[in-house]
Amino acid sequence: MKILFMLAMASAQAALAAPVVYDIDPAHTYPSFEADHMGGLSVWRGKFDRSAGKVVLDRQARQGSVEVTIDVSSIDYGLPLMNEKARSDELFDVKKYPQAVYKGKLADFENDRPTKVVGELTLHGVTRPLDLNIHSFKCVPHPLFKRELCGADASATLDRADFGIAAGKDYGFDMKVTLRIQIEALRKE
Repeated sequence: MKILFMLAMASAQAALAAPVVYDIDPAHTYPSFEADHMGGLSVWRGKFDRSAGKVVLDRQARQGSVEVTIDVSSIDYGLPLMNEKARSDELFDVKKYPQAVYKGKLADFENDRPTKVVGELTLHGVTRPLDLNIHSFKCVPHPLFKRELCGADASATLDRADFGIAAGKDYGFDMKVTLRIQIEALRKE
């Protein structure tokens, strides 16, 4: 009997330690950015309205992964003229490069919460390393779906010229862009 109990406990612990997959909720996930305009004259902010992906989290092993695919044509500055310019070959060239993809490994756990993602961004046909700092991370039971919901707020700074997007550089625009990803993901059934 004692052996059965110990096997049952070991099995339960293994089940708890298994990686859990969460589907990103596109209605609550907002990849956004802040970019210089005219060499410090102002800061332009925009977001992407369509994204998808998944998070895999193993709290006990203190590891996991993130993959977010962004529909670049869904860019929204809140100004239709700028949206069209951003979609053109002068900036994002969405006909040629319709998606951006971020893939990374969860890292630097504090207790069971990651504080960093070590990964890479593919944008405009170029893939470069890009680590995200996770400013907040929380999981709660979803009140409607009765499954775990996790959310995070992460950011990083990149040089857009490294991705072949250098419009405005000759006019003194700063090529540094702050990328922010606010994400919510629901545990798969």
